[in-house]
Amino acid sequence: QVQLVESGGGLVQPGGSLRLSCAASGSMFSRFVMGWYRQAPGKQRELVAAVSWWGVTNYADSVKGRFTISRDNAKNTVYLQMNSLKPEDTAVYYCNTGSRTITTAGNYWGQGTQVTVSS
Repeated sequence: QVQLVESGGGLVQPGGSLRLSCAASGSMFSRFVMGWYRQAPGKQRELVAAVSWWGVTNYADSVKGRFTISRDNAKNTVYLQMNSLKPEDTAVYYCNTGSRTITTAGNYWGQGTQVTVSS
């Protein structure tokens, strides 16, 4: 069983930065891809970024060059550094794991953390 706990969301002005963290429990963590997804009101949940155990990454086109995903396997934690935030980045961000590919979501989800970009 895997449990995911996110932190780091909040309110930030356009152009600002936030860092999300997701701590995972469970012995299978290191074998799975870790990813961040987001869901804005009235929209479908979408992939933001994902990283494999070996550090191979995948980003949505809308965040390339602004967001960076990383993981610390020793700490069972994945991070999402978000820079140059835009109002359209406003969403609930979910940590995800359980998949072995960086293009598909796994079965384990965190509770979500709200990110609001507004002046």
